[in-house]
Amino acid sequence: MTRDDYVDRCEELFAAGGFTEARKAVESGLAELGPDPVLYRWLGLTHAAEDEDDHDAEAEKAYEAGLAQWPDDLGLLVSYLDLCLRADTWTYPGRAARGERLKKRIAVLAPAGSPEAARVEDALGWAGRGYWQDLRERTAAAGAHRAAPTSHSTDVAEALGQGARAPAHPEDLRAAEVAAALELLAGPWRAPLRLVVRHRVAAYVTALTLVLVTNKALVLSGTVSYSVWGWIWFVPLLLAESKLRQARRLARQRIVAAMEARHAGAAAAG
Repeated sequence: MTRDDYVDRCEELFAAGGFTEARKAVESGLAELGPDPVLYRWLGLTHAAEDEDDHDAEAEKAYEAGLAQWPDDLGLLVSYLDLCLRADTWTYPGRAARGERLKKRIAVLAPAGSPEAARVEDALGWAGRGYWQDLRERTAAAGAHRAAPTSHSTDVAEALGQGARAPAHPEDLRAAEVAAALELLAGPWRAPLRLVVRHRVAAYVTALTLVLVTNKALVLSGTVSYSVWGWIWFVPLLLAESKLRQARRLARQRIVAAMEARHAGAAAAG
């Protein structure tokens, strides 16, 4: 396999959230082809995507290993800079400080107006944003994050209403998420959860009303002076949401497995 073949596999797996599998593809490429700056960059990116301290340290090792052999590789330098700019200056002062050295090196290597220079500007802009801009962007990101589960629950509700769905491509993430949700919500004991998913808005309104009525009734009856027992009505809703989250995780695992199966088949055929 060529480097481009390994990079294509890594990009597919990375986009599907298969960071561990993408890392394995990169490591296989390094083992077969030997050291390569692009593969080292992808190794760092797959670690950094995990957003964990241990993985950040491994990402730094990957970037440094690549730069030890290709000190002027802009892809490695900019990726490393991105990692350094996102480092907590209190917890990792050394990593944050290395960002300054990387910026100076990139400024020498990246001519004005180049794509690499634009990426550096983006990274610097991220690091230098003010509090209110950060707040606005976090709010927008949170809205997008909430929209995805809402869309998923809508798709599942429609599928529950329609019954069986037509077979979809094994790497269709949206279809895989719906199929996984239908599996996890199947069975007579999960009928209340299916009802909650099919009528999500009405379920939340009803649950909130029951919460207020139950708490008020318990206080007025003299049973308790302050009640939170009414919130038990939200348990079915929380269980339903948990099933939907589990379905999304399961779907991504299946998509990644389907990609790996396709890659293995292509390798065997080759």
